[in-house]
Order: sequence, then structure tokens, then C-alpha cells
Amino acid sequence: MWLQFMQGMDGSHLREVLYMKQKVKLKGHLKAYLQTTLILGILLILVNAGIYFLNIKAGICVSGFLLVYLVAMLTLLYRNRPVIMNEFINFATQYGQIQRTLLWDLELPHVLMDDDGRIIWMNAAFERVIHKEKGYCKPIATVFTSVTKDKLEFEQDTEMEIAYEGHEYVFRMKRISIKDVLDNSEVVESAGNENFLIAGYLFDETALKRAQRDRDEQSVAVGMIYIDNYDEALESVEDVRRSLLMALIDRKINKYIAAIDGIARKTEKDKYLVIMRKKALMNLKETRFELLEDVKTVNIGNEMAVTVSIGVGVDAPTYAQNAEFARTAIDLALGRGGDQAVVKSPDSIVYYGGKSQQIEKNTRVKARVKANALQEIITSKDKVLIMGHRLADADAFGAAVGISCIARALGRKPHIVINDITTSVKPLVELFRDRNIYEDDFVIGSTEALEIADSSTVLVVVDVNKPSITECPDLIRSCRTVVVLDHHRQGSEVIESATLSYVEPYASSTCEMVAEVVQYIAGTVKVRSNEADCMYSGIMVDTNNFTAKTGVRTFEAAAFLRRCGADVTRVRKMFRDGAREYKAKAETVRNAEIYRNAYAMGICPSEGLDSPTEIGAQAANELLGINGIKASFVVTEYNGKIYISARSIDEVNVQIIMERLGGGGHMNIAGAQLTDTTPERAVFVVKETLNQMLEEGAI
Repeated sequence: MWLQFMQGMDGSHLREVLYMKQKVKLKGHLKAYLQTTLILGILLILVNAGIYFLNIKAGICVSGFLLVYLVAMLTLLYRNRPVIMNEFINFATQYGQIQRTLLWDLELPHVLMDDDGRIIWMNAAFERVIHKEKGYCKPIATVFTSVTKDKLEFEQDTEMEIAYEGHEYVFRMKRISIKDVLDNSEVVESAGNENFLIAGYLFDETALKRAQRDRDEQSVAVGMIYIDNYDEALESVEDVRRSLLMALIDRKINKYIAAIDGIARKTEKDKYLVIMRKKALMNLKETRFELLEDVKTVNIGNEMAVTVSIGVGVDAPTYAQNAEFARTAIDLALGRGGDQAVVKSPDSIVYYGGKSQQIEKNTRVKARVKANALQEIITSKDKVLIMGHRLADADAFGAAVGISCIARALGRKPHIVINDITTSVKPLVELFRDRNIYEDDFVIGSTEALEIADSSTVLVVVDVNKPSITECPDLIRSCRTVVVLDHHRQGSEVIESATLSYVEPYASSTCEMVAEVVQYIAGTVKVRSNEADCMYSGIMVDTNNFTAKTGVRTFEAAAFLRRCGADVTRVRKMFRDGAREYKAKAETVRNAEIYRNAYAMGICPSEGLDSPTEIGAQAANELLGINGIKASFVVTEYNGKIYISARSIDEVNVQIIMERLGGGGHMNIAGAQLTDTTPERAVFVVKETLNQMLEEGAI
């Protein structure tokens, strides 16, 4: 093989490789064969010595013969050694020439490189691929830019994919040690050298890749389209025009799907099943599901624009699993407020749209149904644990207090799980610790909660549906029965084991939802004044004093709590800021940067503050008061993490922005947490995310 490589090179390359000056000598069976005469001569000398003991005259005769034999053999050995070596070299040359011809004419492109990646030799097939003539000795990176020097530093055989002039190749490389080649030779051996060569082979897989892509593009994707506000849209138009409105919507959907060579079939009055190819789905992704905006243009006098939600399942191993993916995707789209598309595959979930606010439902049927289900679950268990998210705020604690009222009315002892009592929650917690009617274990930590949890315990999770950011994620796994009540839009991470899930993104706060549920529990649930204060404060904080995300049902819930004894003045006094907190908020607003004339960016100082994240959230709300600001982002450093508070009024969906950073929330109120970074770097990341989403048309 080594001779084969040598003869395949031109003179200059050969000299460069031979510059290593290998020391060559005979070895192996050949060496032993040529030394046989000497070995036999030594054996005869020993035999001759033995003959002398038997007969001196015979020994003298054998010695004479032995002398002549040794002289003749040594003369022939040393005189014929060059001739023998020349014959071997001629044989190796002829054999190598045959091998070289075969390798040169081999249809598989083959190249030989040195350890720096410089081309030493290549066969005709490789020359045809790269369109270079014989003698091209530049680095391989000048031809294949992806084959950089660091890619050549491998120990075992390696391969990589290369795209070149419309073809797709697999480039396999093998390291060849010069020392090993010479050591394995039966003719020569070397004095040792650690240099090596790299042999590369190109396998053209263009046709295979194209066939795989075609097969992938022709695979089936299953979709579901739901009309979000079917009943509300019909009620907003005259009776005689209702059938026309639905006909226009139906035509819009069918025409949209038919344009991509798909099939849409109406399964219910407001639901469609869609079958299409994956290639068509890729086109929909590129246009970011234009149907979401097109359907809103249907207007025949209806006061309310029609919105749809789309869920698509793709890349599953079976059609049935694709349909299940589509169902999961449509549930996510509806749980996030509708007016958006969700594409689910085995590896990822991608969201599109979600730019409009969800319409508040006037009916309370769902709240009544959930209240009845919650009552049955609590009465079937002995213990009740209530948990919110980490760094609990007024909404999380107020909702927990509301659930505790229900548990108490049903004869069950409630426990609220809180680890760190923040500044905003501390005044509320004190309301319960100062009263003799509440036991010491009304508010407990995670350790105590894990000791209480067993098969007869129901866990109620409030104001959060993401298990990783709850007060105690292990508690979810410890309790078999889990209930979720939340008003945040769902993301890809959800509490999957929930026995009852009541997630309504239209609600202003979880306290609003709990206040409605309390009213539908069988019997009378007595809500004390301090408990009403907690729930009222949750609504007040999440709505920014009833100025954001406030609907009719929000005021009805507030009115119910007011009748239960909530005092607006008392709640307002509890949530006044201290001097340091107020100054920090003012400092954040004063130093805020206006980015792209529409986005306010600020860094909230955290030194000396007990709960800087809350001050950052308040500062984000204040920045929305600046004329022309579409969204605000305030970054706060706390406990080694960077917290981002995002706020908007109506033009920008800050939830999908925060989801790009691993967070979530509402369309108008969202947040995210970053680790291993600085506030300045976090601001830069937010800017880059905004730039990217603006270029994509996502916001």
C-alpha cells in the first residue's frame, strides 16, 4: 500500500514525503530466509566440533569442507544482496503499478492528504469532482470550505456531510500512520516516525438524500381548525346574515386548504379536520399561517371579527399519532387564547400568531362545572395542599386563600405551601398569623408539605401551570390527585397529571377565577374579611388597579369580594411602597432606553431591596405610560438570576417574546428568567430577540 501511494505521486510530492528519510532494512520471513545459510553454517561448526571427539582425521576433512562452504556462502550472500533487493523492488514496483492503476481508475473519488490537510495525491474520479488537474497540492479547505483543519484532528475514522456544486457527499476520512504501514510491511522496516497521512473517500448520496426529502415531503400531516368565537360572532350579526357569514368563513377555510393541495372536512359547526402533505405544511409555515389574518377580513356587518385556532401534528411514526399530536396542538392553541397556530412534532412545539386578545366569555357555565368537579375531588380526600409559583405574589397567595375557604367549608383542613415570603405577600400572610382562628400549620414550607402528602391528599396548584416553577415540583409527583387553576396561557410544559385543569387566559387573575368558583360551591362558603382582602388584592395587582385586562366578570368578582368584607382602603395601604423601593422604581424609569422608538428597556437596581423583581414589574408598568411605547422590558438581578418583566397594552404580544427566552405569561404581562448572564447582557438578548421576531413578522 505504501509503495502504491508513492508511485501515485509526482516527483515533487514524492520528494516531500521521502524527506522524512526513512531507514529501510530487510525484515520478517525474508530476512530469516536469507540468513538460513549462516545459521546452517553455525550448526555445521558445532557438528564439526563433535566429530573431533570421535575421529580427528574426519574432523579435519569436515573442517576443510566447512571452510569452503562458509567462504562460498558469504561471498554469494554479500555479492548477490543488491541483486536480490533490486529484484524485490522490481516486483514491488510492478505490483504497485498494477495497484496504482486500479486505484487511479477507481470510480470512487479518493484523495490522499498530509496531516495539515494539503492534497498529496488524488485519483481521476476525485479530479472530476473538484475540477482540478493533476498536481493540485493546495489544502483541501480551498475546495471544501467546511473541511477545516480542526476537522482533521480526529483519532478514529470520521465522516462528514459536504454540499458541493449541487451534489451532496459523505466525506469519510481515515488516518494512516506511516510508521504502522512500514512496520506491517513484509519487505522493509523503519526506524520509527510518528507522521501520518489522511485518506479521504467521497460517497455521492445526492440521489439518496433527494429521495429521502421527497419521501419526507410527501408524508401526511394532520390538522384541526377551530373557530374560536363561533357563537359570539353569530350573535353579533343579523339573523338573516348568519348563514351567509358561516358560508363565507367555510369558503375561506376550504379555499385556503385547497390552495396547498390539502383536504378540509367540516366535522362540527365550528370544527374542521385537515389532511395535507408535509411539503404543504412547510409552505404554511413560511407564510406564518395567513389564514389567521385572512379569516378576520370576513365582515358582513358582524361587530366581532372571527378568529380561528389551528393545530397540526406531523412527523409521528403513525397516522393515529399524528392525529393525537394535532389534538394536543389545538388544545394548546385554545389554552393560549386562540387566534394562533401550533405545530407539534415528536421533538418540538412551534407557535404562530397569537396577536389578538382572547374574548371574555359571558357565560359562567364552565365555572359552575369546574366548581362542582372541584367539590367532588376535595370531598373525596382527607387533606388539601395548596401551592402557587416560586416567589409568590398577591394573586398566587390570594387564590390559595380562596381555595382554603372552599376546603374549610367542605370540612377539610387546608395547608398553603410557601417557601420564601416576599415583601408583597408578607402583609397578607401576617393577616393570618395574627388571628387565633388560624393554626400554625396554615402556611407551611415544602419540607412539611412533602411529609403530609400521600394518596389521600389533593394538591391544588394556583396561578401557574408550569411544573418547573412551582414552589415544590416534587410535590406534584408525590400527590396522585392534582388540580390546576390558572389564568396564564399554556406553553409546551404543562402539568400533565392533573385530574382537573381549569385554565382560562381571558381571566384577569386567578383570584377572579377562584372568586367565581367559590360562588358555585354547594352550600355557603364563608369568606372572612381578611380572606376577601387577599383575593381582592390579587385582582388589583394583576390588573394594575383595574386598568389592564379587566372585563365584566372582573368587576363582578370584585363586587362579590366587596360584599364579603374586602376593604379597598385597607388593601391599598398594605401595598404602599417603601422609600427605597419607590426611588429604585423612579431610577429605573429615569434611566430607561427607548429602543426602535417603540420599546422601553430598563435595568432595575436590586441593592438594598427585599423584592426587586416586584419593583421591576411595577417599573415596567410605569414605562407603558410613555407616549408611543408598545412594550416595556425591565431587567432585575436577584439571587444570582436575571428576571425580565415584560408589559404591553395591546399592540405587542409579549408572551411570545418571553417564550423565545424560555419564559411565558399573558399577551400583555409576561416574564422570563435567565441564568449565567448580566443585566446588560440580558437587555442585549431582548433586543436581538425583538430584531429577529420583527424580521420574521412574528410581532
